[in-house]
Amino acid sequence: MNRTSFLSRVIAIASTAVAIASGVLVLGGYFFTQKADGQVSLLAEIRLTLLSWAIILAGFAIFIGIINLFQVHFKKIRQKQKGSFYSLLLIISLVATFLLGLVTPNQVQKVFTTVQLPVEASLMALLTVTLTYASIRLLRRRLNLLSVIFLVTALLILLGTAPLPFLGDLPVFSDWLRPFIVRVMAAAGARGILLGVALGTLTTGLRILFGADRPYGGNK
Repeated sequence: MNRTSFLSRVIAIASTAVAIASGVLVLGGYFFTQKADGQVSLLAEIRLTLLSWAIILAGFAIFIGIINLFQVHFKKIRQKQKGSFYSLLLIISLVATFLLGLVTPNQVQKVFTTVQLPVEASLMALLTVTLTYASIRLLRRRLNLLSVIFLVTALLILLGTAPLPFLGDLPVFSDWLRPFIVRVMAAAGARGILLGVALGTLTTGLRILFGADRPYGGNK
């Protein structure tokens, strides 16, 4: 075994030990939060410290990602590639928002409500029309029960959301049918998906905690 492979193995073992120890301490901090006299336990304080470090590292990771995004679009502008105009708009918006946040942090919320929120609402409207059109085309290619259910659900949601010309809101759709689909059926499906994500995350966390998976240092 040469020196490079030995150092790689030592780093992998050390990374595994640090990850498992951090996971055990955070998990123990959730179960043992208080001492017998009611004060905060040492494990709870360690858990809060480790989570604070993780938040700081996540913030730096986002900052590095923003810098990388800036470099990629700046290179695109310098090389005059296709779509460089949009890259220029992105850089100007990024710098302007950053400077505005440094000078007047309270104005950032106004930027969000006056620029980003209307754009997101417009994109959601386009998404609604696109999904409806896609469901109609889906019926032409694959006519089955699931396609019909998807199209009927989309039409019912549209009828319950947007008022019709000369008719206005339809009480049956807006007051009863749409809330039932959104709050009962869609919420039940979303909760099922979230439960699946939670179980998958728990399984992955346990595998990392026990050292079966080592994405931070390899599996060798």
